[in-house]
Amino acid sequence: MDNVDRRSPADLRTASLVSAALLALVMALSGSFGARAASASTALPPPSPGRQLITVTADAYEKSTATLVAYTAKNGRWVKTYGPWTANVGESGIAPPGQKREGDGRTPSGTYGFDFMFGAKPDPGVKFPYRQALSHDKWNDDSASPLYNTWVDARHADPGVTPEDMMNPPAYDYGAVIAYNTEKRTPHLGSAIFLHVSNGGPTSGCVSLPVDKLLRVLRWMDPKHSPQIDIRVA
Repeated sequence: MDNVDRRSPADLRTASLVSAALLALVMALSGSFGARAASASTALPPPSPGRQLITVTADAYEKSTATLVAYTAKNGRWVKTYGPWTANVGESGIAPPGQKREGDGRTPSGTYGFDFMFGAKPDPGVKFPYRQALSHDKWNDDSASPLYNTWVDARHADPGVTPEDMMNPPAYDYGAVIAYNTEKRTPHLGSAIFLHVSNGGPTSGCVSLPVDKLLRVLRWMDPKHSPQIDIRVA
């Protein structure tokens, strides 16, 4: 049997064009996959020694649930520590960057540290400073108050109009204060943003997890590792 290709010149040209088109398609798809992989790998901030990162990512701004993953920086890369877990966010979803407002029922997007931990129950063994809430402990949500967006002992200071009870089980059995608007405390931009126990549904603007998962995260977080929480829409 001979090995001579007996196709006509026209057929050979057609085959060549089809092969070239297929090769181009493969290269394009490879580039697309590579771009997506690169995008996924650069979605997280660059790790540095000793850092901890919690990501909270929703599919859309209107969604009241999101995916939470906790990472530890090791050898120059982020290593998954916990998750992915389903977390609850604001009943009105996540606010686009810079658009969070007091009482809007949205969780602020952005990257934030943590101030301290708290709970209606005793310290569960966390590394952060911990405040056990009592009946007189309130969170000031009043934009007109000089103590706006702070923990207030109502026996000694005015907690403002309609303050939030910090002794609020089960949601506040355990929690961590997300450092959103806690430094400048700009009126009307939102207050009382916590990572706390899930109460079975959306929050008023916080992030929540079932208690067993939350405690794993709270005990893992270490202030010397500068943990941050990154809240965004994919």
